[in-house]
Amino acid sequence: MGDEVLAHKEVETMERREFLRKGTLAAGSMVAGGVLPQAEATENACPCTSNAAKLPQRAYDDTGTRLSIIGLGGIVVSRVEQEHANRVVAEAVEKGVNYFDVAPSYGDAEIKLGPALEPYRKNVFLACKTEHRTKEATAAELRESLKRLRTDYLDLYQLHAISDVQKDVDAVFAKGGAMEVFLEAKKQGQVRHLGFSAHSEEAALAALDRYDFDSVLFPINFAAFYQGNFGPRVIEAARSKGVARLALKAMAKQKWPKDDPTRKQYSKCWYQPLTDRNEAKLALYFTLSQPITAAIPPGEESLFKMALELAMDFRPISQKEIETLRQMARPLAPVFETKPNA
Repeated sequence: MGDEVLAHKEVETMERREFLRKGTLAAGSMVAGGVLPQAEATENACPCTSNAAKLPQRAYDDTGTRLSIIGLGGIVVSRVEQEHANRVVAEAVEKGVNYFDVAPSYGDAEIKLGPALEPYRKNVFLACKTEHRTKEATAAELRESLKRLRTDYLDLYQLHAISDVQKDVDAVFAKGGAMEVFLEAKKQGQVRHLGFSAHSEEAALAALDRYDFDSVLFPINFAAFYQGNFGPRVIEAARSKGVARLALKAMAKQKWPKDDPTRKQYSKCWYQPLTDRNEAKLALYFTLSQPITAAIPPGEESLFKMALELAMDFRPISQKEIETLRQMARPLAPVFETKPNA
């Protein structure tokens, strides 16, 4: 099975890679510290059914699939009443959100998101994940996720939280590993795209070398960039291979300071989020100015809604604002940092 995965080099995949490699988003490509010249705009508002403002969209692949630049993370609707979840999803869809991401590990998020999303299922891009690394466990969890989400297919299925080369990357590609389920599910039409999320540059780069994934979901955060040197290598590797980039942690500030009194207020965040609107705007615009397709804000409903409002008026970040972010990053303890010698 491992040889089959490694040998997966279809012509259509190569074409997709070339398309995405050449495509530069309207935000303007950025690498670590500087803004590259802007290219032709590829952001467009989604088709409107009302006069309400709609989020811009960007290309996910070369087949016409486009995602709203802000996605809704399923944690937003976890631990809330179903009626409230329905309302949050309906309001998000009305504002142009068509990208939803969830995982079984997000408490009851799948259970709440399934019914809430059901009326809009055909018009949205639904991504799910698995933390399992073996074939048997992954197959069982995929069946359960489809049931909970009230759908017969996922637009994107992802290996969740790839963090270690041996424990995660090697394991899923081994005989009897999760990738066997991924490939079979795609063949059967249960999933349309394959991807992974990662919290390690080393593991992400290893995964990108093993298989022609459609996308990578990865932390792209100003403090991690400037204070931790974390992110640029993965962005460039994915970009060179034509793999779509999806962003996490855009509005993360740093690791929670000890005894921070606001921690209980943001119980769905395992990191200290940016709550000041001006700072959050700078950080979000920084992430959206990278060569990415979309970003998923924090799981707190108030922060998701703030990100949604800010993204309506997105514009590429300026050099002056980059300098402000560099200053903001200096005293922080970023949520991710590049390991020495990595």
